[in-house]
Amino acid sequence: MKRLRGKLSWSRAAVVTRKSFRSAETTFQLKMAADTSVDILQKVLENEILQSTKVVEEHLDAEIQKLDQMDEDELERLKQRRLEALKKSQQQKQEWLSKGHGEYREIPSERDFFQEVKESKNVVCHFYRDTTFRCQIMDKHLTVLAKKHIETKFLKLNAEKSPFLCERLRIKVIPTLALIRDGKTQDYVVGFTDLGNTDDFTTETLEWRLGCADVINYSGNLMEPPFQSQKKYGTSFTKLDKKTIRGKIYDSDSDDD
Repeated sequence: MKRLRGKLSWSRAAVVTRKSFRSAETTFQLKMAADTSVDILQKVLENEILQSTKVVEEHLDAEIQKLDQMDEDELERLKQRRLEALKKSQQQKQEWLSKGHGEYREIPSERDFFQEVKESKNVVCHFYRDTTFRCQIMDKHLTVLAKKHIETKFLKLNAEKSPFLCERLRIKVIPTLALIRDGKTQDYVVGFTDLGNTDDFTTETLEWRLGCADVINYSGNLMEPPFQSQKKYGTSFTKLDKKTIRGKIYDSDSDDD
């Protein structure tokens, strides 16, 4: 019996040992497969970067060759065109600044709103309330964007002092941004829903959202919010139907109220 028990114990130990070896072997194989996948992905990325660099270099070589083939008259005409374009750009910038672009400022009344919108092609107007904390968050980001995007006028208007305008534009949730092009309200940013539904959204995220409405000159990728997952937040925006009748009492998007 003792011999039999000894053999059984030895057999069980052998089975456990074999299982341990198999487990270790499986773990090693999985690690090797993962390392291989990483290597493949790295090679693919390196190849894409190489191809992109090659395209840029070819484009630059073509431009240099084109310049080399120009005579003095052609070079002078090219220089004049660029100077004219630069001059026109500076004139446009000065015109925007003279109309109040380049700064985020408050307008005192509804009457001022219509005059401001009439003067500029692109306008972002923040309808705010003093007691709503999230309006202060919005102020911080709009102050930055106003300086960066002087092609657009950035305004703020106290919703409680502009009841007629809020009713006309269907403003119900505070804060709300009215995005205006050519004198017509094209889109709205209602609360923080389109900004990741968080108080900690970045200025870049708001910039992206305004770019989606084509109310600023946005150079980033419109298909994905900066620093956020497109899969999580999507690209569906809150747009108000002009035919929808909304109430006059303002809802706050802030938890403080």
